[in-house]
Amino acid sequence: MAAARGSAPLQYGREAAPAPAGLGRLCSFTPVAASRSGRAAGLRNMSQSFAAGSKKYSETVNADSLCWTPSINSKPSVCIENMPSEMLIKVFSYLDAVSLLHVACVNKRFYQLASDNGIWLKMYFSCFPAKRRIWKNEFLQMETVPSSCAVVEDRKPGYWKKEYILKQIAAVKTRVMQLVKPVDPCTGLPCKNQKAIKASGLSWIIVLKDKNGKEHVMEKAHLSFKHTSVSIFWHGTGWPCLDVLSTLKLFGVIPLLPDQSTAPSKNGPRRRSLIAEYSLSHLTESSVAVGSDNLVQLFSLNPGLVVGLWKGSNEIAFVTVSLHYHQLLERSALGSATVQYVLPPDKPVLDDIDPEYGLHDYDLHLDMHSEKHTYMCGTFRSLFCRKGDIENGYLKLTVVSLKDNTKHIPLIGTVGLSWETAAFKGIVKDCYMMDVTVLDETQKPFWCFSAPVCMELSSKVSNLYDYMGHIYITDYADSEANVS
Repeated sequence: MAAARGSAPLQYGREAAPAPAGLGRLCSFTPVAASRSGRAAGLRNMSQSFAAGSKKYSETVNADSLCWTPSINSKPSVCIENMPSEMLIKVFSYLDAVSLLHVACVNKRFYQLASDNGIWLKMYFSCFPAKRRIWKNEFLQMETVPSSCAVVEDRKPGYWKKEYILKQIAAVKTRVMQLVKPVDPCTGLPCKNQKAIKASGLSWIIVLKDKNGKEHVMEKAHLSFKHTSVSIFWHGTGWPCLDVLSTLKLFGVIPLLPDQSTAPSKNGPRRRSLIAEYSLSHLTESSVAVGSDNLVQLFSLNPGLVVGLWKGSNEIAFVTVSLHYHQLLERSALGSATVQYVLPPDKPVLDDIDPEYGLHDYDLHLDMHSEKHTYMCGTFRSLFCRKGDIENGYLKLTVVSLKDNTKHIPLIGTVGLSWETAAFKGIVKDCYMMDVTVLDETQKPFWCFSAPVCMELSSKVSNLYDYMGHIYITDYADSEANVS
């Protein structure tokens, strides 16, 4: 459409975009003269009408894109820290116990408000209703006692918070003690260890410390429960290089307030108990090489630790530890973050009738297993030793003789220690986890361990007429005893 120069209006090709809600019509594409002065005046008009719409936006408009830039308020007008204490206590009353403990770590004011006796008293009686005895019709009846304001006011701040936490810990301890009471007559160990571990919320982590003092925590682990031990596997891609690592610490971790309905949260309040500490300096020279396959090489450290390294490099592929059930809950819970729990010593008593007879009525339970397979599981009873076999605090127990085939137990399958990462898996032949449980004459555990071992081909020849195969030897030794 033709128009006379300098007098005809200039029409834009599209309509204006709708304005944001609440701002009204910020600017309109009104006809503007095509001249340079008219265009500048039009832009000034748009800038003025845009600024009049809302003070939250800047007064500059890009002539090319016709967009506005919002201004940023550096400090919000409403902040939770500025709320009245009564309102914050009302908000905190809807939180659970773990969330309240988190809130208390924010600052001093939140700590005081999150420790309010009214909140924790309500939580306490919701979990542990108070009972009182009422004699009625010659029968003893129990009624729930409602919480009163007097109970809240008479106590110091944080009293019911402390009482709730202690009561929860005591309830979990009672539940765990009930589960570990039944004992297996063959092993002398609790029958329901797996259920007790789940009830306590117990888990295990490893902390790798480098030479600069920086710690790397590995939490995600896979558990494999066996007859007398539990194997724990850590693998991933975030391992630090072995050359910069100095130590590895194994911790048992128990949540302060375990919740049976949900999995333990790693962000909640927890307690650490140091189980073992290993030195990773010069690992390949100072430790025992258990075995290898085409991808990894395994190194063993006492007690019960296996470090798998990728072949041709000093990079960690996985870490495995095997923990014997004997006093496992105590070792994983009763220590501190720096000091291990010390097991009470066992002192054998010589025979009451004839001291020259030595020690007798010992039992041995032996397990040979990998993650998914059990190669041998057997119990050997009525073991004994003469007084002459006791020397320097050590005793010698002969379990199986090569000439007595009545006590021989066959191996099931091909012996090998299986491993798996996110991308690879394999098996190292002639290696396995060995669990040894020695019971004294009172059928109580006397010496227990779980450790990785390897089998070596022996040069000896079998004297059994019904066996013509090879003979393998397994040796294990620690600070307390040795097995061959």
